[in-house]
Amino acid sequence: MNVADSPEEWAVVDSQDHFRGYVIGVRTDTVRMPRDEVAKRDYVVHPGSVAVLALDDDERVLLIRQYRHPARHLLWELPAGLRDVEGEPLVATAARELAEEAGYKADTWHTLVDLYTSPGMSDERIRVFLARNLSETEIDFERRHEELDMPVEWIPLADAVEKALMGMIHNSPAVAGILAAYAASVEGFALLRPADAPEA
Repeated sequence: MNVADSPEEWAVVDSQDHFRGYVIGVRTDTVRMPRDEVAKRDYVVHPGSVAVLALDDDERVLLIRQYRHPARHLLWELPAGLRDVEGEPLVATAARELAEEAGYKADTWHTLVDLYTSPGMSDERIRVFLARNLSETEIDFERRHEELDMPVEWIPLADAVEKALMGMIHNSPAVAGILAAYAASVEGFALLRPADAPEA
């Protein structure tokens, strides 16, 4: 069997939007199931996001810490942000977020991993990029709210893997990105897709 996710869309016979906020919405779709049954499925409508695993020449990962109110935690994360500029290539969104949140730019970009954050309750997609050949850049962005006190730390990739596996890092794109980067490093990152690889 070919183990690869594939697009598929079952018929939606009714759709109701219950809420529309600044970023997310909440929708109920009535979906036609096998045997001609229908079932209601509630989910969060999300514009999608990107994240950046920045890896320096010493194989250290750049992490930032941010307060996340729904989780009631200060979480160690990768620089990340919403896909909020229509038509902007995802790698350009990622580069902007790396500069705004951490003050770095990268000369080498690859697609590291694609994931759905919680596909049973949200349509959010995240593309995590690997950024290398880093240099500091000016932060031309006014930080507000949760981003006001957002420290940057560099941690060896192997230590980041250990922290993820020991339950010390919980942010899903951070955990996925750290583990993917560690796995990809075995082949010298030769198997990674280009930064502009299409999303399936």
